[in-house]
Parts: sequence; structure tokens; C-alpha cells
Amino acid sequence: MSVRIQTSQNVELEYEPASLGDRILATIIDRLIYLGWAIAWFGLFSLLKLGENQSIFFIVLTIVLPVLLYPLLAEYFLNGQTLGKRAMNIRVVRLDGNKPTLSAYLLRWLMIIVDTGIFTPLVAIIAIAANGKGQRIGDIAAGTSVIKTIKRVKLSQVVYQQLPEDYKVTYPQASQLNDRDIETIRQVLRKRNEELSIQTAEKVSNVLNIENTNQPRTFLLTIVNDYTHLAAQENS
Repeated sequence: MSVRIQTSQNVELEYEPASLGDRILATIIDRLIYLGWAIAWFGLFSLLKLGENQSIFFIVLTIVLPVLLYPLLAEYFLNGQTLGKRAMNIRVVRLDGNKPTLSAYLLRWLMIIVDTGIFTPLVAIIAIAANGKGQRIGDIAAGTSVIKTIKRVKLSQVVYQQLPEDYKVTYPQASQLNDRDIETIRQVLRKRNEELSIQTAEKVSNVLNIENTNQPRTFLLTIVNDYTHLAAQENS
């Protein structure tokens, strides 16, 4: 089972959806964080010996609100991950290939009430198991899914070659791309689809303003190697 995401370059990528077990464990980790946070604050309150009205106010301010807002704020600022999701190597993504917006995260957050609040987590579990795209009700409403960030890739699928120390860069413009662009190109190369390779090569040559005289696959492989070499030099 996989999740297909259509990128802005009209390239269809496949990702493995987060398993139900991964999502449950991520939730448990997050709730342990809630518990630790609450215990720490209750310990501080006992030391301060606050009055009843003060205690209620500070409990709402320092415990209830942070716990309620944590899933929304963590996913928005940590690129689709809570600390639990990060520990389990899973992430929220949009199915249209774009970065999830605040409104998408907000919709997922609001729908937690339906997924886990009113009918217990049973609704979310049934939706994820039956949907086929790793989506709970909130994900369906927001057009998102939760995927594994670590892909299972067969050795035969890997498009990579060890570059020699004296490797010469053919297209220095490759440095204008980013890791996501290169991953898209690698997935195109893995597919070994000639038409898709031609379209991708044309797109890359237009974006980088390069006149390509090579075969599309050769051109794309060179772009990947040039980017890898330039990135390694930059980080060294």
C-alpha cells in the first residue's frame, strides 16, 4: 500500500503511509510529554502554594492551553511533525504535493474532536484502516496524509553512484536546485519511463536555463551527480 502525491512538476511520487502502530506510538509519546509537562507545573504550583482561584487560572494558562494547542503548533512549526511523530519518523503531508498550510493543520486539529474526542480513538482507527491512504477524518477533510519519512528502497531502485575525487561538474546551475527537486528527479529515474524522463529533463533545463544536448536520462543523471558533488563541497 502506498500514498501517491502529485508534485507541482506533474511528477507522481509514492510514499509509504504511516502504519496504525506508528501513529498510536507517536500519540502515546506525545501524551507522555503532556504528562511530564503537567507534573512539572503541578510540582511548581505546590512549591508556590497558590490559592484556589490562582491555581485554576495558572493550570489553564500553563497546562490546559499548551496541551490543547501543542498538536497544531508543533505540526505547523516542525514541518508536519509533533515530537511523537518525529520520534516515529512520520510526517503530515498534503496529497497535492504542496506544503501543508496553517488552515490544513488547523482543520486536522479541529477534527481531532471527531476522530478521538467524541467517539474515542475508534473512529480514527477505523478511518485509517479502511481509507488506504493513512487518513483519519481530519486528514480527509484537510487533504493530508501521514507518511513515513524513512523510505524502504530496494538496492536495485537506488539511483546513486560513487563520484571520483576528481569529478568535474558539467552543470554548475544544479546548485540552484534543492534536495526535494533532486529526490523528484531520482524518483523519475527509478521509474525508467522514457516519456516522463523527457518531460522532466525539459522542465529542469528550462528552470536552470540550460541547453541540453544529451539524452534525457543522461542529462538527469548528470544533474543529480553535479548537485551531489556541489553539495558535498559546500558541506566540507
